[in-house]
Amino acid sequence: MSTSPSRSSEFSKWRTFLWPVHSYELKKLIPMLIMFFLLMFDYNIVRNMKDTLVVTAKSSGAEVIPFIKVWVMFPGALLLTFLFTRLSNRYSREKVFYIMVSLFLSYFFIFTFVLYPARHSLHPNETADALQAILPLGFKGMIAMFRNWTFTTFYVMSELWGTIILFVLFWGFANQVTRIQEAKRFYGLFGIGANFSGVIAGQTSVYMSSHIFNPELPFGDDAWGQSIVMLISIVLGAGLIAMALFRWMNRVVLTDPLYYDKEAVLQPGEEKTRLSMRDSFRYLFKSKYLLSIALIVICYNLIINLVEVVWKHQVSELYTTPNEFNLYMNQVTTVTGALATLMALFISGNSIRKFGWSFTAMLTPAILLITSVGFFSFLFLKQYSSISSIAFLGITPLAIVVFFGSAQNVLSRAAKYTVFDATKEMAFIPLSPESKLKGKAVIDGVCSRMGKSGGSVIHQSLLLTFSTMAGSMPYVAGFLAVVIVIWIVATKALGKRFAELTSPTAVKSEAVLADLDLVQIETPQTA
Repeated sequence: MSTSPSRSSEFSKWRTFLWPVHSYELKKLIPMLIMFFLLMFDYNIVRNMKDTLVVTAKSSGAEVIPFIKVWVMFPGALLLTFLFTRLSNRYSREKVFYIMVSLFLSYFFIFTFVLYPARHSLHPNETADALQAILPLGFKGMIAMFRNWTFTTFYVMSELWGTIILFVLFWGFANQVTRIQEAKRFYGLFGIGANFSGVIAGQTSVYMSSHIFNPELPFGDDAWGQSIVMLISIVLGAGLIAMALFRWMNRVVLTDPLYYDKEAVLQPGEEKTRLSMRDSFRYLFKSKYLLSIALIVICYNLIINLVEVVWKHQVSELYTTPNEFNLYMNQVTTVTGALATLMALFISGNSIRKFGWSFTAMLTPAILLITSVGFFSFLFLKQYSSISSIAFLGITPLAIVVFFGSAQNVLSRAAKYTVFDATKEMAFIPLSPESKLKGKAVIDGVCSRMGKSGGSVIHQSLLLTFSTMAGSMPYVAGFLAVVIVIWIVATKALGKRFAELTSPTAVKSEAVLADLDLVQIETPQTA
């Protein structure tokens, strides 16, 4: 068993608050911070690009998003999670990382240099026009999804980058190589690097989206097309650097027992255990602990999807061209990144250390509840505020709604990237290595998509019933309130179990012991 330098003389007050890291730990922490920064940087760029592509496309709008998430995103998540599970059973963690990241980067290259330039010949506009003429108005989103199918695939792959690459691969890797005491200090700092990437990615996209068409460039037939080529080229470069850092960590850092003692975290025989996706779901449904994690992930993603579709609909009405829409969305990303960086620096890690896991985990649903109430209140009052807002503020009611929706998005995203992610990932640490790998694959790979698809099913059903976004908004608000209550209850239950599992002195209840036995005894014991 390896030993590390003594932690008896920890840190000064300010260093504990801002940078609770020992000097010998920098070799492990810094490359992980940079790698997370680069992966989040890529995600922030493609995330806003995907919204711009599908919302501002021909005969499209924010109504297309629920249909994509139900009919394409969820099956795509199942397929990639199945692929990840099969690869994990066959190859090492390191090889799986290279394969999955290469798959995504290859797609972004093909889309940028093959699919997008040929979009006019690839998109079935005539068939879509015929469908639009005979189907009810509520099917507008489904027709747009079919019409602009190359944009739909880009939307799916961009969204799944966050699910598969960030949460399943990076956080799965971090949970395997980070000790529980390191996690209490490191995970808040991971948020700083990741969220600062939002500032850099946002401003990079703003700069690339602000230029006019340059006919001297050898690519792109308009300003937006040229922006896509430049942004994706940056995404590809950052992804390759992240892969190189991952290889360096596996070759140099994780071979040193000071930073990673494989024998201490992986029991004999567990590394070769092969579990199917069905087995992973079986463990999930047998463990109340894992089910609680799955429930808070589903609730968060369902709520975000319910609110964001309504907000993006308002934004698309205010900013109608691709460059304008992308410019505004990246300004929001920049503000989100700046706020999330401050929260990660001053709130996330310090809140976990000072107030505990349960208090910190409860911050995200509280923020979403308060900001959602504010956004929907202004949305419902929009029709009554036109005269006063123009007379006294000099702005339109639509601009007011977009502003408050943006504020809600900034605060909720900042909370998600800091306190929510940090507490959720910490909840996996007490589990066995197999549970971390397979549990995360199902929870982050499938359950997160179930939440978003669930929100999309609600939106889709309401759109088919009421035909327009405006007619469905009161019902969206009602669903929102119910889900937040479920989230709060699940967080309280998980917090109690987490405290018992991580406390060396607490008396564990029978329910927690049952969960602990389930997640630890996952491989047949050899005689």
